[in-house]
Amino acid sequence: MTNLITIREAAELLGVSTKTLRRWEQEGKIHATRTVGGHRRFNMTELLGSQNDTKLTICYARVGEEQAKDYLAEQVEILKTYCVEHGWSYQVIEDIGGGINGHNPGLVHLLKLICSQQVKRLVLTHKDRLLRLGSDLIFTLCEIFGTEVIIINQIDDAMGEEELNQDLQDIISSFNARLYGGRSHKNRELLEQLQEVTKQL
Repeated sequence: MTNLITIREAAELLGVSTKTLRRWEQEGKIHATRTVGGHRRFNMTELLGSQNDTKLTICYARVGEEQAKDYLAEQVEILKTYCVEHGWSYQVIEDIGGGINGHNPGLVHLLKLICSQQVKRLVLTHKDRLLRLGSDLIFTLCEIFGTEVIIINQIDDAMGEEELNQDLQDIISSFNARLYGGRSHKNRELLEQLQEVTKQL
């Protein structure tokens, strides 16, 4: 039984277009043989072995909207240095937004890359740079789609007062949208009490 497959079969196997396969062949990332009629044939075993070489190493950095941009630059520098020391080519995704917001544009882009199986490894300075709440769900997605997660500093990140306050405000805003819909007097009292607590922080 031969391991040779057509370019269309190879594209389906790797989840990419035939155009991408032709480009990878031209760049020398993969090898193809030719039939008598000039058609490409790919070795399935070699393709599966080369798949990880075409995937990305993504460095993800995030700060809250009220935090100094210097902290973002510091994260990025740590991530870059770590990747260079390990000899990895990498891309950096940066976000400015709360740690509760799952709609930060960089995070959404990262999730799309992970779910399309384009990310070999994800590198973070701290676990909570990804999300303050819900990061474990994203780590589960990484496991499902074959993405290695590397957290440089396993000790929890020091939560700045500004970012803590912002995250609490995000939570209250979410409660506000949900609870006010019930038009409950008790709900309104609860939200007012939460808002008073955050003002005292």
